[in-house]
Amino acid sequence: MKDLEKKLSVLAKTAHILNTQQVTWAVGASMLLYLKNRTDCFQDIDIMLLEEDVEKAKAALSAIGKLAPPNPDSRYKTRHFLEFVIDGIDVDVMAGLVIVRDGVEYDCALRPEQIVESIPIHGERVPLQSLADWRKYYALMGRPRKVQLIDSRPLPPQEDT
Repeated sequence: MKDLEKKLSVLAKTAHILNTQQVTWAVGASMLLYLKNRTDCFQDIDIMLLEEDVEKAKAALSAIGKLAPPNPDSRYKTRHFLEFVIDGIDVDVMAGLVIVRDGVEYDCALRPEQIVESIPIHGERVPLQSLADWRKYYALMGRPRKVQLIDSRPLPPQEDT
Protein backbone atom coordinates (compact mmCIF):
# COMPACT_ATOMS: atom_id res chain seq x y z
CA MET A 1 0.00 0.00 0.00
CA LYS A 2 2.85 2.36 0.80
CA ASP A 3 4.30 1.78 -2.68
CA LEU A 4 0.91 2.52 -4.27
CA GLU A 5 0.59 5.78 -2.37
CA LYS A 6 4.09 6.80 -3.47
CA LYS A 7 3.22 6.10 -7.11
CA LEU A 8 0.00 8.11 -6.85
CA SER A 9 1.92 10.96 -5.22
CA VAL A 10 4.45 10.94 -8.08
CA LEU A 11 1.58 10.87 -10.58
CA ALA A 12 0.06 13.95 -8.91
CA LYS A 13 3.44 15.72 -8.92
CA THR A 14 3.89 14.84 -12.61
CA ALA A 15 0.34 15.98 -13.40
CA HIS A 16 0.91 19.29 -11.65
CA ILE A 17 4.02 20.16 -13.64
CA LEU A 18 2.67 18.95 -17.01
CA ASN A 19 -0.63 20.77 -16.49
CA THR A 20 1.18 23.94 -15.41
CA GLN A 21 3.25 23.79 -18.61
CA GLN A 22 0.09 23.20 -20.70
CA VAL A 23 1.33 19.86 -22.05
CA THR A 24 -1.33 17.68 -23.70
CA TRP A 25 -0.90 14.29 -22.05
CA ALA A 26 -2.73 11.26 -20.69
CA VAL A 27 -2.08 8.20 -18.57
CA GLY A 28 -1.91 4.96 -20.54
CA ALA A 29 -0.85 1.30 -20.21
CA SER A 30 -0.98 -0.55 -16.88
CA MET A 31 -1.56 2.52 -14.74
CA LEU A 32 -4.60 3.29 -16.88
CA LEU A 33 -5.83 -0.25 -16.23
CA TYR A 34 -5.34 0.34 -12.51
CA LEU A 35 -7.14 3.68 -12.52
CA LYS A 36 -10.05 2.11 -14.47
CA ASN A 37 -10.29 -0.79 -11.97
CA ARG A 38 -9.10 -3.48 -14.41
CA THR A 39 -6.09 -4.52 -12.30
CA ASP A 40 -4.86 -4.00 -8.78
CA CYS A 41 -1.20 -3.50 -9.64
CA PHE A 42 1.10 -1.63 -12.00
CA GLN A 43 4.87 -1.29 -12.14
CA ASP A 44 5.44 2.25 -13.34
CA ILE A 45 3.70 5.34 -14.62
CA ASP A 46 3.16 5.53 -18.38
CA ILE A 47 2.54 8.99 -19.78
CA MET A 48 1.48 9.54 -23.38
CA LEU A 49 1.85 12.99 -24.90
CA LEU A 50 1.54 14.88 -28.13
CA GLU A 51 4.76 14.93 -30.15
CA GLU A 52 4.84 18.73 -30.29
CA ASP A 53 4.98 18.81 -26.47
CA VAL A 54 8.03 16.54 -26.05
CA GLU A 55 10.63 19.24 -25.39
CA LYS A 56 8.33 21.16 -23.06
CA ALA A 57 7.57 17.96 -21.09
CA LYS A 58 11.22 16.91 -21.03
CA ALA A 59 12.28 20.25 -19.56
CA ALA A 60 9.45 20.23 -17.01
CA LEU A 61 10.04 16.66 -15.85
CA SER A 62 13.81 17.16 -15.71
CA ALA A 63 13.14 19.74 -13.00
CA ILE A 64 11.55 17.11 -10.73
CA GLY A 65 13.29 13.89 -11.79
CA LYS A 66 16.31 12.29 -13.39
CA LEU A 67 16.30 11.33 -17.08
CA ALA A 68 17.62 7.79 -17.58
CA PRO A 69 19.79 6.82 -20.57
CA PRO A 70 17.94 5.45 -23.64
CA ASN A 71 17.09 1.74 -23.58
CA PRO A 72 15.50 0.89 -26.97
CA ASP A 73 13.20 -2.09 -27.56
CA SER A 74 12.93 -3.53 -31.08
CA ARG A 75 9.17 -4.22 -30.67
CA TYR A 76 8.57 -0.49 -30.77
CA LYS A 77 9.72 2.34 -32.99
CA THR A 78 8.29 5.03 -30.76
CA ARG A 79 9.51 8.38 -32.00
CA HIS A 80 10.10 9.82 -28.51
CA PHE A 81 10.60 7.61 -25.46
CA LEU A 82 11.93 9.14 -22.26
CA GLU A 83 12.44 7.32 -18.97
CA PHE A 84 12.47 9.41 -15.81
CA VAL A 85 12.94 8.45 -12.19
CA ILE A 86 10.92 10.77 -9.97
CA ASP A 87 11.16 10.21 -6.22
CA GLY A 88 12.28 6.62 -6.88
CA ILE A 89 9.37 5.83 -9.23
CA ASP A 90 9.85 5.04 -12.94
CA VAL A 91 7.90 7.37 -15.21
CA ASP A 92 7.92 6.43 -18.91
CA VAL A 93 7.02 9.22 -21.31
CA MET A 94 6.01 8.33 -24.86
CA ALA A 95 5.15 10.51 -27.82
CA GLY A 96 4.59 9.04 -31.24
CA LEU A 97 4.07 5.45 -30.03
CA VAL A 98 4.71 3.00 -32.86
CA ILE A 99 4.13 -0.74 -32.33
CA VAL A 100 5.80 -3.21 -34.70
CA ARG A 101 3.88 -6.44 -35.34
CA ASP A 102 4.81 -8.97 -38.03
CA GLY A 103 7.05 -6.38 -39.67
CA VAL A 104 4.25 -3.82 -39.91
CA GLU A 105 4.48 -0.49 -38.09
CA TYR A 106 1.29 0.74 -36.41
CA ASP A 107 1.17 4.43 -35.52
CA CYS A 108 -0.40 4.67 -32.08
CA ALA A 109 0.53 8.27 -31.31
CA LEU A 110 -1.68 10.10 -28.84
CA ARG A 111 -4.38 12.25 -30.38
CA PRO A 112 -6.37 14.76 -28.29
CA GLU A 113 -9.67 12.97 -28.97
CA GLN A 114 -8.27 9.83 -27.29
CA ILE A 115 -8.26 11.64 -23.95
CA VAL A 116 -11.69 10.56 -22.81
CA GLU A 117 -11.80 11.80 -19.22
CA SER A 118 -9.85 13.31 -16.36
CA ILE A 119 -9.84 12.22 -12.74
CA PRO A 120 -8.50 13.96 -9.65
CA ILE A 121 -5.45 12.45 -7.94
CA HIS A 122 -4.33 14.33 -4.83
CA GLY A 123 -6.07 17.44 -6.13
CA GLU A 124 -4.43 17.35 -9.57
CA ARG A 125 -6.26 16.78 -12.87
CA VAL A 126 -5.06 13.52 -14.43
CA PRO A 127 -6.22 12.91 -18.02
CA LEU A 128 -6.85 9.31 -19.08
CA GLN A 129 -6.43 7.81 -22.51
CA SER A 130 -9.13 5.56 -23.93
CA LEU A 131 -9.29 1.95 -22.69
CA ALA A 132 -10.55 1.00 -26.17
CA ASP A 133 -7.32 2.34 -27.68
CA TRP A 134 -5.19 0.45 -25.16
CA ARG A 135 -7.12 -2.73 -25.94
CA LYS A 136 -6.01 -2.34 -29.57
CA TYR A 137 -2.43 -1.55 -28.54
CA TYR A 138 -2.17 -4.56 -26.24
CA ALA A 139 -3.58 -6.81 -28.99
CA LEU A 140 -0.93 -5.46 -31.38
CA MET A 141 1.75 -6.04 -28.72
CA GLY A 142 0.64 -9.68 -28.37
CA ARG A 143 -0.36 -9.22 -24.71
CA PRO A 144 -3.58 -11.26 -24.38
CA ARG A 145 -3.67 -11.04 -20.57
CA LYS A 146 -3.91 -7.24 -20.77
CA VAL A 147 -6.65 -7.53 -23.42
CA GLN A 148 -8.54 -9.89 -21.08
CA LEU A 149 -8.25 -7.37 -18.22
CA ILE A 150 -9.85 -4.69 -20.40
CA ASP A 151 -12.52 -7.11 -21.66
CA SER A 152 -13.35 -8.24 -18.11
CA ARG A 153 -15.98 -5.49 -17.86
CA PRO A 154 -17.85 -3.43 -20.46
CA LEU A 155 -16.12 -0.28 -21.66
CA PRO A 156 -17.47 3.03 -20.39
CA PRO A 157 -20.28 4.38 -22.64
CA GLN A 158 -18.09 7.12 -24.17
CA GLU A 159 -15.63 4.42 -25.33
CA ASP A 160 -18.01 1.74 -26.52
CA THR A 161 -17.37 1.98 -30.25
